[in-house]
Amino acid sequence: MCQLLGMNCNVPTDICFSFAGFQARGGVTDHHRDGWGIAFFEGRGVRVFLDPQPSANSPVAELVRNYPIRSLNVIAHIRKATQGQVRLDNTHPFQRELWGRYWIFAHNGNLLDYAPALTGRFVPVGSTDSEAALCHILQCLAQRFPDGPPSAVALHETLRELTIEIGQHGEFNYLLSDGEHLFAHCSSRLAFIVREAPFTVAHLADQDMTVDFSRHTTPNDRVAVIATVPLTDNETWQQMTPGSLVAFRHGAPVPLGDTRTVASSPSRTTGSG
Repeated sequence: MCQLLGMNCNVPTDICFSFAGFQARGGVTDHHRDGWGIAFFEGRGVRVFLDPQPSANSPVAELVRNYPIRSLNVIAHIRKATQGQVRLDNTHPFQRELWGRYWIFAHNGNLLDYAPALTGRFVPVGSTDSEAALCHILQCLAQRFPDGPPSAVALHETLRELTIEIGQHGEFNYLLSDGEHLFAHCSSRLAFIVREAPFTVAHLADQDMTVDFSRHTTPNDRVAVIATVPLTDNETWQQMTPGSLVAFRHGAPVPLGDTRTVASSPSRTTGSG
């Protein structure tokens, strides 16, 4: 199983603490050694770091770990390849533009017999099922809403319908963001935590590292962290229901309608394109 990490906040926040634990899963505390990447939304722009090397010994990962980039939405991924060679163009997260805004996508799973008919505006650069899924999603959004972005409710419902369609091909855990919302789909395994006042001390599960969030926050701060497996061992994480699509904004889940999707069969091979 690949590893997903997302962060959604109500004020720009750095992800250094969570990333320190996440980085270790790329070759130290877990066996995912097929590349990693992370994307930070900054205003209308996106700062993306990708490396086909294991995150545990990647100099680029060390830069990210020690560089407090503050963002409202972050998506990161550690890859265990199932489709596509281990190389830079197959490294998540993937980035595209639609409606004058960037979209970032990372996927954990394996889509079998999946070959969407793509018209040409959105086409994969690499050879993964994951990048094909992003192109498929954005193509459908562009066709359904040709005049610009829809309401958040309409966007969520369309994503839910597309997730049901694509999820019929296999495991389809993913994180997707347009810089406004962060959408998290749990096909089999995904968890999240919302940190808000009163802030407490957190300890990483993958490294002996502790932070007292009360020393680094204000009473109005709120941060949602989403991960394949909880990153801390002394906090209560909420396991997402398999077959659910949850939207996060301003550091918390937001109700945008029906969240139910069709969960993939647990017998499928789990990895990432």
